[in-house]
Amino acid sequence: MAKKAKKQQQSGGTPATVALTAAGVAYTIHSYDHDPAHPSYGEEAAEAMGVSPDRVFKTLVADVDGALTVAVVPVAGQLDLKALAAAVGGKRAAMADPALAERTTGYVRGGISPLGQRKRLPTVLDASASAHDTICVSAGRRGLEVELSPDDLAKLTDAVVAPVGRA
Repeated sequence: MAKKAKKQQQSGGTPATVALTAAGVAYTIHSYDHDPAHPSYGEEAAEAMGVSPDRVFKTLVADVDGALTVAVVPVAGQLDLKALAAAVGGKRAAMADPALAERTTGYVRGGISPLGQRKRLPTVLDASASAHDTICVSAGRRGLEVELSPDDLAKLTDAVVAPVGRA
């Protein structure tokens, strides 16, 4: 199985798309030319794909009481750190050091996917995702998004679904 995944990655897949394929989940890949000068990775993705920003979700890594935790929230809003801590039974949350987030997930900033991470982290999906048939998240590379059902994303990441985003 590991050989098959490696072969798929070499042919252009990412750990996220390999995980989706292995799970047999329906998904659509959206690719666009990433502009390094754009001020927001998530807003750039929404604009490039012509998708409402409330359907494009960013993957953020936070430190909750000393444990790295993933939050998946709409790019149109922000992460509520207090709500994130509460969703995982913690007391305090702060954004994780970007270098630590990259090392732990195996992805670069702006391309961190909630799927196929090097080390599986506790994940919280913002409850607003449930309002959509499909949402878009990073597929593991800047300029590459994956569209899938929020239920599938929650199942594959063992995510807690909670209101952790704010406008």
